[in-house]
Amino acid sequence: MNTERKYNRTLVLIVMMVAAIAGALMQTSLGTAIPTLMTAFNINLSTAQQATTWFLLFNGMMVPLSAYLANRVPTKILHFVAYILLFIGVLISTLTPEHSNVWWLFVVGRIVAAIAFGIIMPLMQIVILNMYAPKERGAAMGMMGLVIGMAPAFGPTLSGWILQKDHTILGLTLSNDWRSIFVIPLIFIVIAIILTPFMMENVIETKKMKLDFPSLALSTVGFGLFLWGFTNVGTDGWGDFTNVVFPIAAGVLLILVFAWRQLKLPVPFLDIKVFAKKDFTIPTVALILAIMAMYGVEMMLPTYLQNVRGLTPFHSGLTLLGGALFMGLMSPIAGILYNKVGVKLLSFVGFSVLALGTLPYIYLTAATPTIIISVLYAVRMAGIALVMMPLTTSAMGALSDDKAADGTAANNTLRQVSSSVVVALLTSVVQNTITNNLPASSMKVTDPIKYADKALNASMDGFQVAFIISMAFAVLGLIVVLFVKNDKGAE
Repeated sequence: MNTERKYNRTLVLIVMMVAAIAGALMQTSLGTAIPTLMTAFNINLSTAQQATTWFLLFNGMMVPLSAYLANRVPTKILHFVAYILLFIGVLISTLTPEHSNVWWLFVVGRIVAAIAFGIIMPLMQIVILNMYAPKERGAAMGMMGLVIGMAPAFGPTLSGWILQKDHTILGLTLSNDWRSIFVIPLIFIVIAIILTPFMMENVIETKKMKLDFPSLALSTVGFGLFLWGFTNVGTDGWGDFTNVVFPIAAGVLLILVFAWRQLKLPVPFLDIKVFAKKDFTIPTVALILAIMAMYGVEMMLPTYLQNVRGLTPFHSGLTLLGGALFMGLMSPIAGILYNKVGVKLLSFVGFSVLALGTLPYIYLTAATPTIIISVLYAVRMAGIALVMMPLTTSAMGALSDDKAADGTAANNTLRQVSSSVVVALLTSVVQNTITNNLPASSMKVTDPIKYADKALNASMDGFQVAFIISMAFAVLGLIVVLFVKNDKGAE
């Protein structure tokens, strides 16, 4: 930790939070807009979700590199470059023409933004760990939770509001077009770029480090192939060897080679030895399960609300607003409670709330009142808030200060890769379930009413499978936290 501090920690934190808001909005704002994008680009659900899965994957792939960059490049310069890159990525997606043949360009913009965000978020954690003493980290990480929790939680509601009709904000007209959902993130990015030269400081001491390019290649190609295989399941099915089985198997093999290489290198690209410390590993595993449980509902719910319930993008986003508010309210409180009662009890309560809030989703129908869906979503997000920051703080607190960057990189790599995998997996499962249960196309002519009814049931079958998987992750998390050491931030 930087003990000779000659800068204002609050100003540094403000700049990072402004940029993090932009990146976090980019991460989940498309949830509500997926049906709109499907129509605009004439693509199916599986293809549209690639905008999310590839964002999460490249975000995860950049995290190991972030540890190297944080120690090699001055903090101010690294932040400035990352913010510029984020701006470019968002702009590419915003300017993509509406045609299925150029959908890849939209995804490229998402990938560029993900590369930037993959640097920004881990760097934010590393800077906080360097700026604040252990007893202060709970509150600081709680503020960070306010950003990475509320911003993506508000994303679907904000997107739906924008897509409902034209709006004018500070003289700027936002049309009810999917491109407009990127305007607000762009504004936050520009603000962060302007503030960085004046408010950001070189918090982390730089040192000469050699970048291991074979490790970078192994991790990039390995994780890329792994997710590509999962992404193709929705369109090609599990039996496709070329596009599904081979990429997944090859990806796993390269990841194993990557891990073996890290154990042999004197200075590893990603120090996986941090997982030898169980007080770091167990909270990290629990955290991953919480994130996978969160995505199990969060990514599927907007599509269910619009395609099954017939809600507008705005009203589907509004249904999720209670969850955003609860997430924001509980994140700072969770940081305080962590110092009072410890991570074990807090996480157990959080996972219990998450599981109880998820269970009713398994029994959703096409007629379930939206108020019930909204209340359950708020309960789930409150549970997520109770576990995310305390588990992250507990895991990082188990490592010495000199291992903070490595621990952050390892923790975030698993989080982002697991997020991308669960989104790809659930999307493919939902798509396959719907496809397999759809009635014969000939019924559209012979009995259109019966066809519509069976098609609706097929969609519900798909979403219910996703909710069951989400419930399973919550239950597993409840079991894992029983083995978490009950440390407190104040200690």
